[in-house]
Amino acid sequence: MVAIIPSELTQITLLLLLFLFFTVIYQPTFALTSNKELAKGFTATVDSSVKLFQPLLSDSVGNYSFGFIRVDQTQLAVGVVHVPSNEPVWVAGKSYLTRWSERTSLLFNGSLVIFDKHGGVLWSSNTDGDRVRVLGTSNLVIEKVGESKDDDVILWQSFDFPYNTLMENQNFTSEMTLVSSNGLYSMKLGPDFIGFYAKFDPDSNPGHLYFRHNPLEAKASVMKGQGPIRVVLTSDGFLGMYQNGSTPVDVQPFSSFQQRGTGNRLVRLEPDGNLVGYYWTRSSWVVDFKQISDVCELPSSCGPYGLCQPGKGCSCLDNKTSYSSGKCDIGEIKVSSNDFCQTKYKVMRKTGVELPNKEILDYIITSSLEKCESACEQNCTCWGVVYSNTSRFCYTIDYPIQTIVEVLDESKLGYFKVRYSPKNDKKVVGLWVGLGLLCGLVLLLLVVRGLFLYKRENRGVKGYVEEDGVNSGVGPYKNLGSSSFKSIELSERWRKQ
Repeated sequence: MVAIIPSELTQITLLLLLFLFFTVIYQPTFALTSNKELAKGFTATVDSSVKLFQPLLSDSVGNYSFGFIRVDQTQLAVGVVHVPSNEPVWVAGKSYLTRWSERTSLLFNGSLVIFDKHGGVLWSSNTDGDRVRVLGTSNLVIEKVGESKDDDVILWQSFDFPYNTLMENQNFTSEMTLVSSNGLYSMKLGPDFIGFYAKFDPDSNPGHLYFRHNPLEAKASVMKGQGPIRVVLTSDGFLGMYQNGSTPVDVQPFSSFQQRGTGNRLVRLEPDGNLVGYYWTRSSWVVDFKQISDVCELPSSCGPYGLCQPGKGCSCLDNKTSYSSGKCDIGEIKVSSNDFCQTKYKVMRKTGVELPNKEILDYIITSSLEKCESACEQNCTCWGVVYSNTSRFCYTIDYPIQTIVEVLDESKLGYFKVRYSPKNDKKVVGLWVGLGLLCGLVLLLLVVRGLFLYKRENRGVKGYVEEDGVNSGVGPYKNLGSSSFKSIELSERWRKQ
């Protein structure tokens, strides 16, 4: 048996005390009481070395984390991320807040606050809580701690402020809005329907209704005056619409409907305007549901002035512009004025076309295509019309022209305005002015050259005629036997010698 002398015992005791100090007594400067919650006094700044996500707080099992999200290398967002896939499921403020920089910090002083040294407060929860946690559902909550666990109160939660994603068992109410990451599309609830809106015109609010889902009312019906509806993504794999109680008034089943499993589900409003459901298979997210199944029914699947050909793809309405770049460079969409009475435009017509989701659009009945077109021509805010010779329905387009659908029916015709911005007008004017100046310069050079040749020819003929004393002939080639010519010939011979 080895004996330990007092000096060695003292050294071992000292090492143990130092170990306890750094692992138990020492607390980080940002006041993280544990890796599962944040307490008052917490603060953290952006780490410039982080490439994708800087976690600050995690749920109890590590499926979801809250922290700084790096977007497109230079932009910064703050939100909750699904850790296995590194996929954001919630973002504060519904947008990127600032540039990725060490000058940005997040603190908790009762409110979660995102602060920039130069820009000030970028976002705040405006609460007076005691702690912040991420629940296993991905819900970020700010709580007031009570005397017992049952007395804890949630003051604020991210589930009340969704960005572009709904998670399992998250209530989506008429007070909320989903917004696509590009800001063009939104989803809101009407009195008895789910509405999808496109903001093609910045002045429109909430935007142009491009799709509406009404309940099938197979089990129950929406009752007027009985309260607003809500939508919930259930763990069983369907998107349910509810009004009162737990019985849905509408069910939209997913592909994995009633399939047992431990995977997570979510629905997201994508940048193309479609609401898409996903299921986590423990390795990847797979598409489980699409609100709009036909790509040609999407609001702008082929872009402005694009033509969607079912089963074929995209082309352009004018049959001239190439779609190889993924868009049609026809006319100006973003211009300063929406008044066609104050803007120059040309007209483009197309047969065999119709509008996507025309069943939810307003229309008038006219006796002819000419009257339908005339109604649009006299309307300063009309972008075009689509007319049916059989039904006499005249659909007015009161937003910038987007994707039109090709159909095998020549009785359906389109009339579209294509306008030019003042910028383009200036370019055209500048081009013509430049061409005019160039042509003028060329003409001036031709005139100068003509005068020069004319004077040189006259001067040459007159000189040689005076030298020979003859008033007629062909100038220098008139008398090859003259003494002057012979002297030149002799001098040339001398040089050769």
